[in-house]
Amino acid sequence: MTMSLTVTLPNGKSVPALGQGTWQMAEKASRRTQEIEALRLGVELGLTLIDTAEMYGEGAAEELVAEALSSERDRVFLVSKVYPHNASRRGVVEACERSLWRLKTDRLDLYLLHWRGSVPLEETVAGFEELRRSGKIRQWGVSNFDVEDMEELLGVPSGENCATNQVLYNVTRRGPEFDLIPWMTARRMPLMAYSPIEQGRLPQGGALQAIARKHEASLFQIALAWLLNRPGVISIPKASSIQHVRENHQALEIRLTPEDLAAIEAEFPAPKRKRPLEMI
Repeated sequence: MTMSLTVTLPNGKSVPALGQGTWQMAEKASRRTQEIEALRLGVELGLTLIDTAEMYGEGAAEELVAEALSSERDRVFLVSKVYPHNASRRGVVEACERSLWRLKTDRLDLYLLHWRGSVPLEETVAGFEELRRSGKIRQWGVSNFDVEDMEELLGVPSGENCATNQVLYNVTRRGPEFDLIPWMTARRMPLMAYSPIEQGRLPQGGALQAIARKHEASLFQIALAWLLNRPGVISIPKASSIQHVRENHQALEIRLTPEDLAAIEAEFPAPKRKRPLEMI
């Protein structure tokens, strides 16, 4: 039986620990039907957190999500992101309204600043708070912020209302574990992990492959199961086919043993010093 893993946001809302990403979706018309089918199946299977952004296909991914969700909107925890150059106080409100229009919805459950730009954080947060008060977003957060960025964010008015930070994190890129994850954990702020299986570029062979054989799984499922084993982490792998969605969902059933985890730790050790936050 599939376990139901959830992660709790600072406001007490529980969301699935395994969601669905949409980066690089809606880029080829020939794949549109299967991408829509994949998103719909994911929701049916309980992967009801959907992550998108105005940057993805310059809004095309948001339009794809709208078509896929249609009558399922109320079942879904919908996340989108604003470009840094649109993140002034007025700009973030206008960008959000465009995203809402493309997504054919009246609200976002979570709205993120995609990465830091030249706009002062105080302006962006003020725009987020305006959107939150108006009901157009339920919560807001950031993406690709390192510890010093998070410290600065919490120093601006209402900065403490940040719900999450979405960063590159997987078994081969464990830099956030040194300082960012402990910082967020201390503030009960979950981390959203993008590219949780390194865009399919995980090293062949080695510990992951051996553990995969033992569990009759793929090494990608093992890498995803490892991430699902981390407390306070939300994973958002992209799956653009029915088969890929099913494989991601099956990772919820994999129980890694202490021996499995030790073998992974030996091959992909936790960082022993600060590493600059990586981005893709």
